[in-house]
Amino acid sequence: MILKVLRYGKGEKCTIGLFFNNRVFQCYTLEDEIREVKVPGETCIRDGIYEVVLKKHGGFHERDLKRYGKDFHKGMLHILDVPEFTDILIHRVNDDDDTDGCLGVGDQANLPERNWMGSSTSAYKRIYPPIAEALLAGERVFIQYKTI
Repeated sequence: MILKVLRYGKGEKCTIGLFFNNRVFQCYTLEDEIREVKVPGETCIRDGIYEVVLKKHGGFHERDLKRYGKDFHKGMLHILDVPEFTDILIHRVNDDDDTDGCLGVGDQANLPERNWMGSSTSAYKRIYPPIAEALLAGERVFIQYKTI
């Protein structure tokens, strides 16, 4: 499975993009801002292709397991081997304060200057199951980031 993030809106606090699963638009994305030099918790990851796995431990995993239950939540969508970053996840967000380098998803995106994402839970509940199912079936999942 190939996931893709096309970043198109660059602001002072965040970056807005489009999220695709096998070339089909799924939702909008919100990340920290693009920077040449990384500032911890304030910078999105560099363009590239990364593998996604299920992370079955940690605070986000425990929170989502409690929120959604074990029938839905199988682990966090964890993006591996991102240079200069650790624990990069795909999850729900409201603004860039919720990201710390992670990829937030939502059904409503505002201009990057407004630094806001809406309907994040509904987008996450829609995109998560097919990705988790593919991973549980042994399929490798990759995500490509590209700034346009």
